[in-house]
Amino acid sequence: MSLKKAGIIIVLVLLIDQISKFYIKTNFSLGEEVPVFDWFRILFVENEGMAWGTKIPGEYGKLFLTLFRLVAIVGIGYWLWDSVRKNGSRILITAIALIFAGAFGNIIDSVFYGIVFNDSYGQVAEFMPAEGGYGTLFHGKVVDMLYFPLWQGNLPEWIPFWGGNYFTFFEPVFNIADTAISAGVILLLLFNKRAFPKEEEDVKESK
Repeated sequence: MSLKKAGIIIVLVLLIDQISKFYIKTNFSLGEEVPVFDWFRILFVENEGMAWGTKIPGEYGKLFLTLFRLVAIVGIGYWLWDSVRKNGSRILITAIALIFAGAFGNIIDSVFYGIVFNDSYGQVAEFMPAEGGYGTLFHGKVVDMLYFPLWQGNLPEWIPFWGGNYFTFFEPVFNIADTAISAGVILLLLFNKRAFPKEEEDVKESK
């Protein structure tokens, strides 16, 4: 698979991701929700930290996280280039391209959204507001909107610790970039032998 084809995958994912985030940011206020089906809703939330809403404490926690993401994307980009150079399998290159695109999509939010949008608390944000954005460079929040509460209700009393409590499955809210990263990782896990055929052959030969 060529680097050009991998680039097409990356561009398509980035376009879908950023267009969807721009639409949500400029048409929804924070926390606004639109039901699509009983099990799928559009819910606008912003993630200030890592996956699952985890944050790095301290004044420079957000800056450290953004810089770490930038370093990581360089490493993923090199992995993609090197895999193409070594004629890696189509599955491997596709998976890396998806992971790269997803990581890059969320980096755009973290780096730029704080200066190109004002906040969404109780209002719909503006793009490039005259008074400036809600943050500074490298301090943007990641926009999430895809919510799949597949089941909601009280757990049976017989379940230890959580019995009787209200529970939602699946609770995380995510975006297209997150979906691309997950899809890339799943491809590598499900098709590991096809993704790394040369490594598998080398192991057999060494035995």
